[in-house]
Amino acid sequence: MNASPKKIALIIVDLQNDFLAPEGAYARGGAASAAARELPGRVAGVARALKAGGGLVAASQFTLWPDAQDEPMISPHLKALRPFLRRGDFAPGSTGQANVAELQPLIDVSVCKVAYSAFFNTQLDWVLRHAGIDTVAVCGIVTNGGVASTVRDAHMREYHTIVLSDGCAAFKPDVHATALTDMGTIAQVMRCEEFIQSLS
Repeated sequence: MNASPKKIALIIVDLQNDFLAPEGAYARGGAASAAARELPGRVAGVARALKAGGGLVAASQFTLWPDAQDEPMISPHLKALRPFLRRGDFAPGSTGQANVAELQPLIDVSVCKVAYSAFFNTQLDWVLRHAGIDTVAVCGIVTNGGVASTVRDAHMREYHTIVLSDGCAAFKPDVHATALTDMGTIAQVMRCEEFIQSLS
């Protein structure tokens, strides 16, 4: 990688309290990922290094918007997969929807998303273009879901795309590994420390 740090954005996908916190929605539903809980510290180091070089840190926040009766509008496939989701989970402005505390001070811009990709129906692409970004490094959860969808959308928009292999997690190690191999056909796969060293 030979891009100037000022042309690079770190995209943090869905490292939010309702996914990761012990009191969050996924922990309550028995679907929390131990591997995902290890990510914020590692990702924070990447964010600090990139910001020191003048780069941008962006985050996506999965959001369940409430309807007129204050019930979350959940897509049918997600409701079938995560039946424990209820009123107040991932609600806009809630503690659960917020990025985890370790990352909040490092994030320059957050976008709310309703599907896997951080680009789908959000202003992320507009922000990146106007910030002069041509390279994105993607991390977060889950490797085969939000991360993979974001990486493919970034590739389609002709950003040079990097996947931070140990900055991502999935619910199963083999699924994580398979997703990284698949993304390697359209993106550069790097470890977090390797990426940090490439910035200097």
